[in-house]
Amino acid sequence: MHIRRPGNLMYVSFNASYPWDNRVMLNADLTPRIILCTLNAKYIHASLGLRYLLANMARHGGDDLRAQTVLSEFTIARAPQDVVDALLAQLGECENTQVIGFGVYIWNLTQTTEVVRLLKLARPNIKIVLGGPEVSHEWETQEIVKLADHLITGWGDVSFPKLCCALIHGPQPLMKVITGEQPPFDDIVMPYAEYSDTDLAHRLLYVEASRGCPFKCEFCLSSLDKTARAFDLDRFLAELEMLYQRGARNFKFVDRTFNLKIDASIRVLQFFLDRLTDDLFLHFEVVPDHLPDRLKDMIARFPPGVLQLEIGIQSFNPIVQHTISRRQDNAKTAANLDWLVRESHAHLHTDLIFGLPGETLASFAEGFDRLHAIGPHEIQLGILKRLRGTPIARHSAEFGMVYDQEAPYLVQQTGAVDTPTMQRFTRLARYWDLIANSGRFKQSLARLMQGPSPFMAFWNFSDWLWQRSEKTSGLTPEMLLDALFDYLTGERKADIESTRQILLADYLASGARSNPKCLQGLLGERGAPERRAASALALRQARHSESTSSAG
Repeated sequence: MHIRRPGNLMYVSFNASYPWDNRVMLNADLTPRIILCTLNAKYIHASLGLRYLLANMARHGGDDLRAQTVLSEFTIARAPQDVVDALLAQLGECENTQVIGFGVYIWNLTQTTEVVRLLKLARPNIKIVLGGPEVSHEWETQEIVKLADHLITGWGDVSFPKLCCALIHGPQPLMKVITGEQPPFDDIVMPYAEYSDTDLAHRLLYVEASRGCPFKCEFCLSSLDKTARAFDLDRFLAELEMLYQRGARNFKFVDRTFNLKIDASIRVLQFFLDRLTDDLFLHFEVVPDHLPDRLKDMIARFPPGVLQLEIGIQSFNPIVQHTISRRQDNAKTAANLDWLVRESHAHLHTDLIFGLPGETLASFAEGFDRLHAIGPHEIQLGILKRLRGTPIARHSAEFGMVYDQEAPYLVQQTGAVDTPTMQRFTRLARYWDLIANSGRFKQSLARLMQGPSPFMAFWNFSDWLWQRSEKTSGLTPEMLLDALFDYLTGERKADIESTRQILLADYLASGARSNPKCLQGLLGERGAPERRAASALALRQARHSESTSSAG
């Protein structure tokens, strides 16, 4: 831990890997009474939920509590004992009541449970408060809930400050489990001023114009929402302007249905269109079958490299869609995707889920082939999870659904897909991300997936690659390139020289600078890789775009 004291402010920095990580600010004369903490999946992620709690401490807990509240973020890569040591160092020795609030999610449950256990062993008098989607449902048997002092289920913007006020000032709360209060949106202080300058410079900024979802897809926690509710748009755009003026250029909208209300969507897009810069990046999750012409016209005005659209297809199987209460017009979805590919510069990140009730390998392959033919830049292959509280559980008996009992609760088998097939798909999804979604192997991938079913072509390659390597990690681009060469020229009997030329073109376009075995004698002297200022995300998108015809 490093502490600097400019004037009367104290800045605390944890995590030697990132000297700007986990910085918090408070009056140097105060020992914090409240720490807001979570373990993010990666450093680049910045917790929006914790910043909401921090922003609302004064309104709902009092100015004194806001002045004594700090924010500490870590990553799941940190050892739990290191996290505990850092938190205790922040709290110091204090006889007064101190509170640590943890945001608990599916990706950090295991590590956070261990942190809470160690904290209670080291300092039993610290009040531990939990919140977040992973502990808001089916919490009765969860070990982390048993270890904690209090749990707030659902919304915490108002309930957490009120609970802290009761813990510190009294009267003491009588209930361990508190149902979060859902206040009017006007009563919620927006969190965006809580992003630090280093957040703006180095991390994704999560923002939301609305909360909730009107759809009822049973695998998703948003199916429990009654509807989607929007923040006042003028107020929200004023917050975006503040962030933009501070230098923010990287915005990830967490709205589940950004294009639900077209008038609002167009105003948000126009806001950014009026402020275009070379380094602007916007991510939106959109409903695939709801893309009216005036929204298309707006999307088409953005240049390459700015818009990324996450589009959840999940399944093209109408029977499966009906089973899981998913409303989706497949014809409109396909037509809208086709338009986005041909007429816009948006980077399309599409999603499919394997293991849904009633989905067979053959029907999934058919849906994949339909999506692949449209040509989105990326197809994310996910495996069904039984998130706590989701209605998907009602199908377990009828459809033979068996899930892992530990997070992330992946489906292990279904009545239509046995365990070995599920394991084969898991490997395929990893190889697909390394080869297809990376954008490094555009021409090679097209050659690999020739045949009546592109999915089954990749399925066969995946099985072959697993038998050859027996691993799904630690595979370098050079190892994958050599594997593609051996498979195409060996198993598929492709012409050796034409295959080498295709692999050479892909390798040079990817910017890699090593010497794969299959390209020996074709690369010449290879210097050190050139340094690029662009982000890894921008480079990944560029690889997909370089070999794609420009949209007109």
